[in-house]
Order: sequence, then C-alpha cells, then structure tokens
Amino acid sequence: MNAFRPVILAASLLSTGLAPGGAPAAAWPEHHGPGRTNLSTETGLLKRWPEGGPKLLWEHADCGKGYSGVVIADGRVFTAGNFGETEMIVALDLDGRLLWKTPSGPAWTKASPGSRSTPTWSDGVVYLLNPEGPLTACEAATGRVLWTVDTVERFDATWGIWGLAENLLVDGGRLYCMPGGPRGRVVALDAKTGATLWANTEIQHSAAYCSPSLITHRGVRQWISMTQKSVVSLDPATGRLLWTVPLVPRSPQNSLTPVYRDGCIFVACGHSSGGTLIRIADDSRSASVAWHREELDNCHSGSILIGDRLFGASCRQGGKRFYCVDFATGESLQEDRTMGKVGLTWADGMIYALGYQGAMYLLEVKPRGFEIVSRFDLPRRPANTYLAHPVVCGGRLYLRGDGRLFVYDIGAPKPAP
Repeated sequence: MNAFRPVILAASLLSTGLAPGGAPAAAWPEHHGPGRTNLSTETGLLKRWPEGGPKLLWEHADCGKGYSGVVIADGRVFTAGNFGETEMIVALDLDGRLLWKTPSGPAWTKASPGSRSTPTWSDGVVYLLNPEGPLTACEAATGRVLWTVDTVERFDATWGIWGLAENLLVDGGRLYCMPGGPRGRVVALDAKTGATLWANTEIQHSAAYCSPSLITHRGVRQWISMTQKSVVSLDPATGRLLWTVPLVPRSPQNSLTPVYRDGCIFVACGHSSGGTLIRIADDSRSASVAWHREELDNCHSGSILIGDRLFGASCRQGGKRFYCVDFATGESLQEDRTMGKVGLTWADGMIYALGYQGAMYLLEVKPRGFEIVSRFDLPRRPANTYLAHPVVCGGRLYLRGDGRLFVYDIGAPKPAP
C-alpha cells in the first residue's frame, strides 16, 4: 500500500452526516470542543447512571495503539492510532463502522509508544500532527490526502521525550502549529494548501506537549500556549510575540491547554510543578503571575472552568487528588483523594471524569465543589491506558482506551407525551 494512500471502505460512500434516525449530527470538532473550553452544550442527560453504567451502544476495538481522543463532525467519528509501523487517522460512522484509514506518518515507538494527537476537523477537512513531524490534511468524507507538510524539513521541528503531541488549532483559514524548531517555533499555515503564512522565530524554546487556546482580551486576539520553558502569546494574524512569561517545570510535562477568563490564564505542569494564574496587562504587551500553587499541578487531565471555580487533577508526589479551587485566588474549595488521576469534560451540570486505569465517574457540580454520584468500570488496564479525555456529544459518552473506543447512551429518558 502506498504510504500516503487512504484505505477507503464501501461504507464511506453511504455516510450522510446524519445521526441514526435521520437527525442532524451533533459536533465536537476539535480537542475540548468548540472554543476549547471543554464545556458541552448538551442537555437532557442522565444525572445518575444505573448500576453497571449507562447502556453501551457500541465498541470499536481496532482504533490502533495510542492515546488520541475523538472528535465528532459531519456524522463521523475521527481518531488516530498506530497500526504496525504506521500511524493512521481513523474515521468511523456513528454506528461504529470503519469508513476509512489514512496513514499520517511513522508510528511513535519511543517513550510511551502510541499515537498522541487528536485529529482536528474544520470545513470538511481533518488535520493531524504526527509525533515525528509530518502534518497531514485529508478529506473528511473519504480520507483522501489533500496535502502534507514535513515540519522537520520546513521548520527544523524540535521536540522532547514524548514527541510532538499538539492538538492542532484551525481558525479563519489558518492552521496553527508549534514545531518548536529554529526556523519556526510557532507557525501558521494556509489550511487549504499547507503554505506557510508566517513563522515565529522570536521564541527561544522548543515545543512542549501543549495544545493552544485562542482568546480575545480587551479586543486583542491572542494565540496562547506553553513551550518547554515559557508561556507565550502571539498575534494570530502576524505571529508577532505579544508577551511571554517564564515557566520552567520540575518535570517536562507541560501539556495543559491554557484556560482563560477575565484577563487571566491558568496553566499547569505535571509532577509537583504546580499551577499558575497569569494576568494579562490591559494593553496585551506584558503579563505577570497572579498566583502559583505547587499542589495544583496537572499532567494529562486538563482543567475545566465552571463559573468562578476551576477543577483539575493533581499528580503531585505525596498524593494524587481531584481539586476544586477559586479561579481568581487559588483558594481551595474541595478535594477528593479517591479517584486519582482523571481526564475531564463537562456537560449539563455534570463533570465526567475518566480514571487512567478505566474507572469512569460522574460528578454533580455543587456551589462550592462537587459530589461523586455514579461510577462504572471499563476493562481494567495498566496505568495510563485511558489518557484520552472523555467526550460528550449527541447524547453519547465516548471513551477511548488504547485501541478500543466505547460509546454509551447517556441521554435521559424522555417523558411520555
């Protein structure tokens, strides 16, 4: 098989972009959903699960080896995984049938083998960054490759222990990427062609594992992410550096997507590196640390901002815990030490928390914290198997663990007419 030719199955010709039953399909088109807030607009969901968990609709057992999450758009589910020596982008229909697989580069076989990034869908195109540098854009309907960019060849891409792991951001016809190389620390590409629009070389540090946020502060659009040793903000139109704040973690696990609210950005790194709130100056020309707490570190879990409360999971030495703090001050409101490390999402007043070995929790958000109301268990696997964050979309809960994808019906029964 040609290294960049998609495997297209007959089922792909029947995909309509509709949910089962003919309703328009719901969408979760990128990492942490629209706007990257990780807050779903879903309603009418179960507030408690039956014993043993909600109904399993289907399971797809051949997503490939890896940690990629899922995105849902146009009546299709997209993820990625390693198949032998090749990483593949995988497309399924909403009933779990394979539509197509497209190679996206070599399989990552070094530290923590497996795929890293979650695909990004935009305007009928799926994009994925391979851990060793290739960036692929393919047609969402068929898997046909539209263009590829070798970020090592073009930008001298440079990464750390675990390869490139960024979930790509597409906005306004631009695709943003952090190759981390001296010829392009952060770059913007034309989303249709892959042509370079700008390449920032002011930043001095290589790529980390962070997926960026795109925010607007006092009318100024900003692309914000973490390098290996700093938090950086760029003008997304030009790539010009707006501000930077040093952030040198004890462990190089700076992968948290920045969380923005009211002129402040929360960032965190793993293993006792702590969590930090950064306040952006009114003119967006500088930023400074508002508070830092070592016990609010965060490795792979992600953080969720609900109102004034920030939720996250710490992997700090001396005790893993799930925490709720005041966003503005860092004041502790509540913590739990029973769940351990969990990946997060939120929908309809509830937090969905997936433990790294397969325990799945449902938490009700309370005025000053949370309450665990339900739990069920996926097949027990070694630590760090279930690193992909849960996704709630179309009344369904999507859970990825290595090569398997589980999809559950979490819609509440509708009252009789």
